[in-house]
Amino acid sequence: MKAESKILARFNAVRKRTLEICSALERDDFMVQSTEDASPPKWHLGHTTWFFETFLLKKYLERYREFDEKFRGIFNSYYNTLGYFMPKPSRMLLSRPSLETILEYRRYVEGRIVDLFQERKNANQDEIENLVLLGINHEEQHQELLVMDIKENMFHSPFRPGFGAWHSRRGKAGKLGWVEFSGGISSIGADRGGFSFDNERPRHKTYLYPYMIATRLVNNGEYLAFIHDGGYENPAFWLSEGWSLISREKWKMPHYWEKHGDNYYVFTPGGMKEINKEDPVCHVSFYEADAYARWAGCRLPTEQEWEHAFSSMNSRPKRMEYTWHPSVQSSNDGLQGPGECWEWTSSPYLPYPGFTPLSGALGEYNGKFMSQQMVLRGDSAATPPGHSRVTYRNFYHPESRWQFAGIRLCRGPEHD
Repeated sequence: MKAESKILARFNAVRKRTLEICSALERDDFMVQSTEDASPPKWHLGHTTWFFETFLLKKYLERYREFDEKFRGIFNSYYNTLGYFMPKPSRMLLSRPSLETILEYRRYVEGRIVDLFQERKNANQDEIENLVLLGINHEEQHQELLVMDIKENMFHSPFRPGFGAWHSRRGKAGKLGWVEFSGGISSIGADRGGFSFDNERPRHKTYLYPYMIATRLVNNGEYLAFIHDGGYENPAFWLSEGWSLISREKWKMPHYWEKHGDNYYVFTPGGMKEINKEDPVCHVSFYEADAYARWAGCRLPTEQEWEHAFSSMNSRPKRMEYTWHPSVQSSNDGLQGPGECWEWTSSPYLPYPGFTPLSGALGEYNGKFMSQQMVLRGDSAATPPGHSRVTYRNFYHPESRWQFAGIRLCRGPEHD
């Protein structure tokens, strides 16, 4: 199959999968926006379509007729160089366009993308294919955001409705062990082979001191021990901003957790369920992850340590299915790879040495967010299969909890 045919097939598959994620929703759910972090599902459907229209069709398809010029601002997420965009907290006000119109918009743009490939402008073919790949990966990011936002929206409903098929895997997490690395000079970041975002490049050298990284994620049972030991009441474990945050917000446990009597419950795609102590703890902020690590006498890995460890062990994100809820990984003696929760690191989200953003408006995609955010690595139960890689850099503000974020511990070899 020719390269452009493979890309077009992947484009069609990704567009279909986005709609499948929404298949369990009722019509009214498409308008729901429960918090400023979340967006209505209807907006995601429009924005991922706007991306292809704006960065591909308007530039490369001759005589392209814009579907509706009002969509320029409605579905622009944050690109200041492209003009007005609707503030995120206002997306819930979009009673129009209707869901039917947005679905028509998606079909219209999908048809024009096919036309774009059929035109086969040889002078721009490589650039077109690269931008389609970027749009595909952008939509895959929004597939996970859709799951995150739907979960947040459903959690804020007093009915706590389920939002998708889900079957928890049962098993034992196994004893938490350690893998030791001697450190030294290591190469970090993506090279030019295969797709990567601009914030993963360029590949560069970094020096690492000897370290040890945990063989698996911290699980719910271990985090409960932190709670029962007064972890949320002891300021000694907390960064100053974290302590102020949990004191102000009255946090006593991870997001989506509730305590009824002596038992703890968590919100899942199947509704509220009693916590499985073997499952990885999830939906914790950076401050909570850092406090737990201090309580455990450890720390969080840097993103360089994380990438070096998983590159060295040839352990990469291998998720082949959506479960939309983290489950216990099968026990083994080695370094268990990512796949259930994004893993907080202690690294601020900053550019790599020699970082060059994409040209034009797409330069706003990643670079302008390199301030006051922390890096997470790996992938999660809601990440599309094949989307992540060992060099992938996710990032969120340290107080954020609605993303699928968990904890992997790190320490120095002198710990013993």
